Amino acid sequence: MRLRNIKNAKERLMVDNNRFYINEPLNYKGKWNQLFNNSNPIHVEIGCGKGQFISTLAKLNPNINYIAIEKYDSVLLRCLEKVIDSDLNNLKLITFDASELRDLFSDKEISRIYLNFSDPWPKSHHAKRRLTSSIFLNIYKYILKEDGEIFFKTDNRKLFEFSLESFNENNYKLSNISLDLHNDLEKYKDNITTEFEDKWSKLGPIYRLEARLKD
Repeated sequence: MRLRNIKNAKERLMVDNNRFYINEPLNYKGKWNQLFNNSNPIHVEIGCGKGQFISTLAKLNPNINYIAIEKYDSVLLRCLEKVIDSDLNNLKLITFDASELRDLFSDKEISRIYLNFSDPWPKSHHAKRRLTSSIFLNIYKYILKEDGEIFFKTDNRKLFEFSLESFNENNYKLSNISLDLHNDLEKYKDNITTEFEDKWSKLGPIYRLEARLKD
């Protein structure tokens, strides 16, 4: 998907509402609960897009802290625009590269990670860039609590198959696997959709799974 660059997106993120946007997130490594001013669990979405998914979760679950991570300022600005007039106090927005997550979070600081419709990086020589490659799964092992979990959704069959194998090879236990999520909503009544999911689920199946570290 081609990203439209928004002029002065970084400046607009900083000026519009610092209550949500964290400009220097590395300062909060190991201190995120202090920033939220509570000891509630922290859930992270890597690649939040325009923010429909995580903002909905934050509204529904006031006793959970949410951090939305997006690599591109222009995209994160759309997320900010979605929540800027809300009274949410359990959501923070960060522009950050997921490959550096160990610099952002301390050991065992995060309870859940959401990976929604990540870039499939279809070329084989780009496999290491996939957010479910062994490189990233080892990073998640560091920041996740011992009972932490990863929720993963994609519309890309090849990425899903790659991810199943990668999770298994990296000592994760899989559960609640669906090969057609939107035809299985009786089981997954609590499914929260992304903007991308709303658009593309009409054209083909959505795959999902949950992964946890094995004992």
